Formats: sequence, structure tokens, C-alpha cells
Amino acid sequence: MVNHPCLTDKSNASNRQSSAFGWSSKNWSGYTVTGRKGAFNRISGEWIVPYVKPTHKSTYSSAWIGIDGFKNSSLIQTGTGHEFVNGIARYYAWWEILPDAETVIPLSVYPGDHMKGTITKISHTKWSITLRNLSRNWTFRTLQRYSGPQTSGEWIMEAPEVDGSIAKLARICTTYFNCCRINGKRPRLTLSNGGIMVQNNITVAVPSSPSHRGDSFSVKRIY
Repeated sequence: MVNHPCLTDKSNASNRQSSAFGWSSKNWSGYTVTGRKGAFNRISGEWIVPYVKPTHKSTYSSAWIGIDGFKNSSLIQTGTGHEFVNGIARYYAWWEILPDAETVIPLSVYPGDHMKGTITKISHTKWSITLRNLSRNWTFRTLQRYSGPQTSGEWIMEAPEVDGSIAKLARICTTYFNCCRINGKRPRLTLSNGGIMVQNNITVAVPSSPSHRGDSFSVKRIY
């Protein structure tokens, strides 16, 4: 399974239904902030691992935080996967730096767990990726090389790529993101930072309005 940069959706359906938001995508829904090259050197956020409902065919989803990937092909990220494959719901943690595929973190993840992710630039090309499961009391940290443009930061629910195609989004419950921070500060999110997911001209996931502090929101699967 591979997570990808934002694949912008330019269909008429998405344009009509996303008028309150700043963007729409075939594989992302959530919030992103953008800036000049080198603008972002640290991102963090917390989320609750969503429950996955059964589906006849295999379905997939990922919740994550990351830097880059919005209007560029670079991306450093960490998050959780939640999928229903061959009649079984599966939950796991991962990190990824494009163009490489995700690396699974071999530590326990269950629906309802409270996760916290942090990605921090340590030096010119050295970055720290940290993922904590606050419910299970574990912490994973890795140091990796990354040289992306640092022009965006994201808190996203994604339909990842499986076998070369964007997967159908899993039937997840509403997913809550909170304590979002960029460069150590609240991002002061507005609706214009938000985006919906549109697959086959159908809106399948929509974020809520941000909280009054601009640092939390939810993503709801609606189809």
C-alpha cells in the first residue's frame, strides 16, 4: 500500500460540492496549510484511530500528518492504516517518505486509540519522525534523510494506492484530528484550507469546519 501526494480533482461534481472548501482531491480529505519554500520545519497532530465497518470488497484508509505533497511530489509522513481486507479489519502504524513505499511500525494499534505524530527537521537533510500511541503507551522514533521543498503541511484522511490504483475508501467512522500544530504553533485553520475527497464524481469524505481555535476538526465518510 502506498500513500500519495494530493491528486487534485477538477470534475464539475467536485467543484459544485466543494465550494465552501479550498480544494478537492481523489485521495485526500482534511486540512492543509501552504507557504513559500522552506516555510515548514515541524508538524504535529493527534487523532483517534477510526473503526472500520465491513465491506464486500477490500477497502482502505490512512490517517496521517505530513509535510509536502500538496502541489508537489515530495512527502514525509506518519500515520495509521485502517482497512477491511478479505473479511478482516486491520489496523496498524506506519511512516513513509516518497517515493519509497510505507514502512510498517510493528507496534499495536486498535480502533479508538489516541495517536500523536510529530515530524521535525533536525538539520539540513535530517528529520525526526515520531509516532506515539497514547492509549497503548508506546513511542516510535526514526531519523531519516529528507530534502523536500517544505511548502505545505497536512492533517489528512487518505484513500491510498493499492496495486497501482487509488483504493475505495474504507467505511470508517468519523475521524477526529486535534492539537494540530505547524512550526510549533496553531495553524489557525479556515474552511479555505480544507478539502473534500471525490471518487468517480461522488463526494465520499468531507471535513468539518475547524474549531474556533483553528486546530482541530473531523473527517466524515459520507458515501
